[in-house]
Amino acid sequence: MKDLSSFANQLQVYMGRLLAIDYGIKRVGIAVTDPDQIIANSLTVTDSSRTLDFLREYMSHETVDAIIIGEPKTMNNRPSEVEPAIAGFIQRLRKAFPTLEIHRFDERFTSKMAFQTMIDSGIGRKARQNKSLVDAISATIILQSYMESIKKY
Repeated sequence: MKDLSSFANQLQVYMGRLLAIDYGIKRVGIAVTDPDQIIANSLTVTDSSRTLDFLREYMSHETVDAIIIGEPKTMNNRPSEVEPAIAGFIQRLRKAFPTLEIHRFDERFTSKMAFQTMIDSGIGRKARQNKSLVDAISATIILQSYMESIKKY
Protein backbone atom coordinates (compact mmCIF):
# COMPACT_ATOMS: atom_id res chain seq x y z
CA MET A 1 0.00 0.00 0.00
CA LYS A 2 2.86 2.35 0.77
CA ASP A 3 4.11 2.08 -2.82
CA LEU A 4 0.65 2.91 -4.18
CA SER A 5 0.41 6.00 -1.97
CA SER A 6 3.85 7.15 -3.08
CA PHE A 7 2.90 6.62 -6.72
CA ALA A 8 -0.30 8.64 -6.27
CA ASN A 9 1.66 11.52 -4.74
CA GLN A 10 4.04 11.53 -7.70
CA LEU A 11 1.09 11.79 -10.10
CA GLN A 12 -0.43 14.77 -8.31
CA VAL A 13 -1.21 17.51 -10.81
CA TYR A 14 -0.39 21.04 -9.77
CA MET A 15 -2.76 23.70 -10.98
CA GLY A 16 -2.00 27.32 -11.45
CA ARG A 17 -3.90 30.23 -10.06
CA LEU A 18 -6.81 32.06 -11.59
CA LEU A 19 -6.34 35.82 -11.68
CA ALA A 20 -9.15 38.36 -11.96
CA ILE A 21 -8.95 41.95 -13.10
CA ASP A 22 -11.35 44.77 -12.33
CA TYR A 23 -10.09 47.20 -14.98
CA GLY A 24 -10.59 50.92 -14.60
CA ILE A 25 -9.19 53.94 -16.41
CA LYS A 26 -7.07 54.95 -13.40
CA ARG A 27 -6.78 51.84 -11.24
CA VAL A 28 -6.94 48.09 -11.70
CA GLY A 29 -8.00 45.75 -8.93
CA ILE A 30 -6.38 42.33 -9.06
CA ALA A 31 -7.40 39.16 -7.21
CA VAL A 32 -6.04 35.61 -7.35
CA THR A 33 -6.93 32.15 -6.20
CA ASP A 34 -4.77 29.83 -4.21
CA PRO A 35 -2.90 27.27 -6.38
CA ASP A 36 -5.74 24.76 -5.92
CA GLN A 37 -8.26 27.32 -7.21
CA ILE A 38 -10.46 27.10 -4.13
CA ILE A 39 -10.26 30.52 -2.48
CA ALA A 40 -10.28 33.97 -4.10
CA ASN A 41 -8.20 36.67 -2.41
CA SER A 42 -7.47 40.27 -3.17
CA LEU A 43 -3.90 40.69 -4.42
CA THR A 44 -3.34 44.37 -5.16
CA VAL A 45 -4.46 47.49 -6.93
CA THR A 46 -2.18 48.91 -9.62
CA ASP A 47 -2.13 52.05 -11.68
CA SER A 48 -3.68 51.17 -15.06
CA SER A 49 -0.53 52.15 -16.91
CA ARG A 50 1.56 49.72 -14.83
CA THR A 51 -0.72 46.69 -14.86
CA LEU A 52 1.09 44.73 -17.59
CA ASP A 53 4.44 45.28 -15.87
CA PHE A 54 2.94 44.04 -12.61
CA LEU A 55 1.49 40.96 -14.34
CA ARG A 56 4.81 40.15 -16.03
CA GLU A 57 6.58 40.28 -12.67
CA TYR A 58 3.87 38.30 -10.88
CA MET A 59 3.72 35.58 -13.54
CA SER A 60 7.49 35.25 -13.56
CA HIS A 61 7.20 33.48 -10.19
CA GLU A 62 3.58 32.26 -10.09
CA THR A 63 1.73 29.93 -12.46
CA VAL A 64 -1.50 31.46 -13.73
CA ASP A 65 -3.89 29.22 -15.68
CA ALA A 66 -6.29 31.94 -16.80
CA ILE A 67 -7.17 35.59 -16.40
CA ILE A 68 -10.74 36.67 -15.85
CA ILE A 69 -11.49 40.26 -16.81
CA GLY A 70 -14.59 41.99 -15.59
CA GLU A 71 -17.06 42.95 -18.30
CA PRO A 72 -18.93 46.06 -17.19
CA LYS A 73 -22.36 46.54 -18.69
CA THR A 74 -25.09 49.08 -18.29
CA MET A 75 -28.48 48.15 -16.89
CA ASN A 76 -29.79 47.65 -20.45
CA ASN A 77 -27.02 45.10 -21.11
CA ARG A 78 -24.86 47.36 -23.27
CA PRO A 79 -21.09 47.78 -22.85
CA SER A 80 -20.14 50.55 -20.43
CA GLU A 81 -18.06 53.57 -21.40
CA VAL A 82 -14.85 51.92 -20.14
CA GLU A 83 -15.17 48.97 -22.57
CA PRO A 84 -12.93 50.49 -25.31
CA ALA A 85 -10.13 50.89 -22.76
CA ILE A 86 -10.64 47.29 -21.60
CA ALA A 87 -10.54 46.05 -25.21
CA GLY A 88 -7.23 47.84 -25.73
CA PHE A 89 -5.86 46.35 -22.51
CA ILE A 90 -6.92 42.86 -23.60
CA GLN A 91 -5.08 43.30 -26.92
CA ARG A 92 -1.90 44.25 -25.07
CA LEU A 93 -2.43 41.38 -22.64
CA ARG A 94 -2.82 38.84 -25.48
CA LYS A 95 0.35 40.17 -27.10
CA ALA A 96 2.30 39.90 -23.82
CA PHE A 97 0.90 36.44 -22.91
CA PRO A 98 -0.22 34.78 -26.17
CA THR A 99 -0.85 31.33 -24.67
CA LEU A 100 -2.78 32.49 -21.61
CA GLU A 101 -6.53 31.87 -21.45
CA ILE A 102 -8.52 35.08 -21.06
CA HIS A 103 -12.18 35.05 -20.04
CA ARG A 104 -14.67 37.88 -19.64
CA PHE A 105 -17.17 37.87 -16.79
CA ASP A 106 -20.14 40.16 -16.17
CA GLU A 107 -19.19 42.51 -13.37
CA ARG A 108 -22.44 44.40 -12.94
CA PHE A 109 -23.08 45.34 -9.34
CA THR A 110 -19.60 44.32 -8.11
CA SER A 111 -18.79 47.85 -6.94
CA LYS A 112 -22.06 48.00 -5.02
CA MET A 113 -21.41 44.53 -3.60
CA ALA A 114 -17.88 45.59 -2.61
CA PHE A 115 -19.20 48.67 -0.86
CA GLN A 116 -21.80 46.58 0.98
CA THR A 117 -19.08 44.09 1.95
CA MET A 118 -17.10 46.92 3.50
CA ILE A 119 -20.15 48.07 5.47
CA ASP A 120 -20.90 44.51 6.60
CA SER A 121 -17.27 44.08 7.66
CA GLY A 122 -17.46 47.13 9.90
CA ILE A 123 -15.10 49.24 7.83
CA GLY A 124 -15.51 52.88 8.82
CA ARG A 125 -17.00 55.58 6.62
CA LYS A 126 -13.63 57.23 5.89
CA ALA A 127 -12.02 53.93 4.83
CA ARG A 128 -15.01 53.15 2.59
CA GLN A 129 -14.14 56.22 0.53
CA ASN A 130 -10.88 54.54 -0.49
CA LYS A 131 -11.57 53.67 -4.14
CA SER A 132 -8.57 51.33 -4.26
CA LEU A 133 -10.15 49.20 -1.56
CA VAL A 134 -13.38 49.04 -3.58
CA ASP A 135 -11.39 47.98 -6.69
CA ALA A 136 -9.56 45.24 -4.77
CA ILE A 137 -12.78 43.86 -3.30
CA SER A 138 -14.53 44.10 -6.68
CA ALA A 139 -11.80 42.01 -8.33
CA THR A 140 -12.22 39.41 -5.59
CA ILE A 141 -15.99 39.33 -6.12
CA ILE A 142 -15.51 38.94 -9.89
CA LEU A 143 -13.15 36.02 -9.29
CA GLN A 144 -15.33 34.33 -6.68
CA SER A 145 -18.42 34.72 -8.89
CA TYR A 146 -16.54 33.29 -11.89
CA MET A 147 -15.37 30.30 -9.84
CA GLU A 148 -18.92 29.65 -8.65
CA SER A 149 -20.21 29.82 -12.23
CA ILE A 150 -17.82 27.11 -13.46
CA LYS A 151 -18.10 24.70 -10.53
CA LYS A 152 -18.77 21.18 -11.65
CA TYR A 153 -20.45 18.81 -9.24
